[in-house]
Amino acid sequence: MNQEIQEKANYCLNCKTKPCQKGCPLENDIPFFIDCIKKGEYKEAYQILSKTSILQPICGRICPHESQCQGSCIRGIKGEPTSIGELEAFVADIALEKGYAFSDEKVEKKNKKVAVVGGGPAGLTCAGFLARMGYEVSIYEKYNYLGGIIQHGIPTFRLDREVVEKTIQKILDLGVQVYYGKELGKNLMLEQLKKEYNAIFLGVGANVSSKMGIEGENLQGVYGGNELLEYQLHPDYAGKKVAVIGGGNVAMDCARTIKRLGAKEVVVIYRRAEEQMPAERKEIQEAKEEGVEFLFLHNIVKILPDNKGEKVNKIECIETKLVQKEGDTRPSPVDIEGSNEIIDMDYVVMAIGSKPEEKIMQTLPVEKSKKGYITVDENYQTTEEGIFAGGDIIGQKATVAWAARAGRKAAEAIHEYLS
Repeated sequence: MNQEIQEKANYCLNCKTKPCQKGCPLENDIPFFIDCIKKGEYKEAYQILSKTSILQPICGRICPHESQCQGSCIRGIKGEPTSIGELEAFVADIALEKGYAFSDEKVEKKNKKVAVVGGGPAGLTCAGFLARMGYEVSIYEKYNYLGGIIQHGIPTFRLDREVVEKTIQKILDLGVQVYYGKELGKNLMLEQLKKEYNAIFLGVGANVSSKMGIEGENLQGVYGGNELLEYQLHPDYAGKKVAVIGGGNVAMDCARTIKRLGAKEVVVIYRRAEEQMPAERKEIQEAKEEGVEFLFLHNIVKILPDNKGEKVNKIECIETKLVQKEGDTRPSPVDIEGSNEIIDMDYVVMAIGSKPEEKIMQTLPVEKSKKGYITVDENYQTTEEGIFAGGDIIGQKATVAWAARAGRKAAEAIHEYLS
């Protein structure tokens, strides 16, 4: 047995109230699976996790544990929390190596078909749980690979692609059929799917970078962070200065990737204080260690062009201060008048959030919210009979765990619907 892992498992108090489970979007029974690790019962630990998750090797590595399960750990009140993510990844890796099944239960095949549109975390999870229930499941994916954000949105230095491939293959081995190169509104029509399947799950994600609506945002050299990570169409950063706007994990991934690609200087500009950044502490710390600079309590207000008026040449920033406004759950950043400064810059990357792809949304005959997301009820069902949705496309918290939760909950709702 791995001595270090054993010590980390023994550190867990196995609280009866299970605050860590409440902090986990997937509601994993954390104390129970860790107790199995203490006993050396790795298969049992894995199957406990598999009741609520099928992306354990991934969630164990890239979930924001500090703000989820580990952030709720009793141990963390006076010291370090239990290393829940590391323990989950340990068990999941053993399961991949030894070929442990998700469950030993035998399920009778059902004469019902479900189409899953989108092979990201939500779609994969939905497909996997439905296949485990005995349904005939087909995934329709626009790329020639599955995984969505876990394939093209998270850098390899954070998530090994071999782990991703093995995790996906295990889901496909449940009998899930995949059709690649299928995109809604182009060569995949919802009306046709409705004729062929008993239910449909939409999990196409929302990976179009949001914009700030400031002057100069359309200049050459301004990029969306999500698109940079997804398509890997990076310019030559050698000897260049790059500003990354935002404070989440996408901003950290962009900044670290760009620094590793040879940028002379990478500065993350965030309008709030460091302690308010939504990115994980370890991601911020690792970015600093790799030479990424940070400019807190600053907001970008304008992007200035070169002499030809074509490319990014400088940015204008303004200092901010935090003010507690009535009704706010946290202080809001307010610009400090007269504190503007001009900074030389070659590229600007917007990593302030994402939204659904408009052309895809226009093809869907379902109700949308004012912000353009698909509207669903408590069972993840849309306003269209037999069509369910989950993940970033419904505007929920944008993490892999929350997308996977939606996929599982939708699978359970589809099962109820078809029963």
